[in-house]
Amino acid sequence: MKLRDFIIRRVLLAIPVVFGVLTITWFLSYMVGDPIAMYITERTPEAAIAGIRLRYGLDEPEIVQYFIYLTNLFRGDWGLSTSIGADQPVLIVLARLFPATIELAIVAMIFAVILGIPLGIISATRKDKPADHITRVFALTGVSMPIFWFGLMLKYVLFYQLSINDLPYLPGGDRYNIRRFTYYPTTGFILFDSLIIEQDVYLFVDAVVHLIMPAFCLGYITLAIITRMMRSSMLEVIKEDYITLAKSKGLSERIVIYRHALRNALIPTVTIIGLAFGGLMTGAVLTETIFNWPGLGKWAVRAILNSDMAAINGFTLLVAFIFVTANLIVDLVYGILDPRIRFG
Repeated sequence: MKLRDFIIRRVLLAIPVVFGVLTITWFLSYMVGDPIAMYITERTPEAAIAGIRLRYGLDEPEIVQYFIYLTNLFRGDWGLSTSIGADQPVLIVLARLFPATIELAIVAMIFAVILGIPLGIISATRKDKPADHITRVFALTGVSMPIFWFGLMLKYVLFYQLSINDLPYLPGGDRYNIRRFTYYPTTGFILFDSLIIEQDVYLFVDAVVHLIMPAFCLGYITLAIITRMMRSSMLEVIKEDYITLAKSKGLSERIVIYRHALRNALIPTVTIIGLAFGGLMTGAVLTETIFNWPGLGKWAVRAILNSDMAAINGFTLLVAFIFVTANLIVDLVYGILDPRIRFG
């Protein structure tokens, strides 16, 4: 099967999954409460509620309401959110807050991948040596620690303790120093806007400094998982006959590992990376709350506390779409790393 056909097939297979997510989300929200909650607020007059029911077909049978719901979603009507000040359409809120969350997730994932893969390789190639033991303890600690506890400890040590002792400290929250800088979002990605559009190096550096703690907190668990998976995969690969043959030819360990073993060892690790990226979105709920990060996670917490069903549904759908997209990308990378998968 050609790579193009493989990609088309995977994309087509992802479509039923998306509709499955939409269906499950709708039925869950329908069972939790009255669907009209997505379209009204506490300030909506009683006289207007009947009109809203008629407008959105909420007086129709359930199956009709479901198709109306799908139609409204594809038209961009995801309801009104009451969790961020004035009532605003959910889609607009998602578009405004998404860059902050995805930027945090991307930086956390870059950190996890850049450190996790080399640490896994080092641990596997130096099995049962001090470097292996240290790496395994480091990874086990990351897997075992609750993210909310780790975030609070980071904030306590790197912000509170250092600041009260007049030592250089990392910011305890926000995306940038709001007292020193004025940021007018263009794309919403502050690193890109500050460096490329506004060409303000000082704002860029300040934004990077503000990213360090929340990105490390969010990415540490993923880093630990990638390290453990990479170590396990590499240990399996280096036992293969073709690796033994490569060593018998007198090739250096570096060439054997990075030119022959790494490609195959990456295949299961790619799965973890793809799924973990979707997991970063859910982990952002706690991380953004702890570090006062103005993104979707913090908004989702407010929505839950305020029983804002429209916002909860919107956040759930977005996370589901990200998981589906991540899985699709993983499948495509599989086909590139190992052509045998395309013909399986």
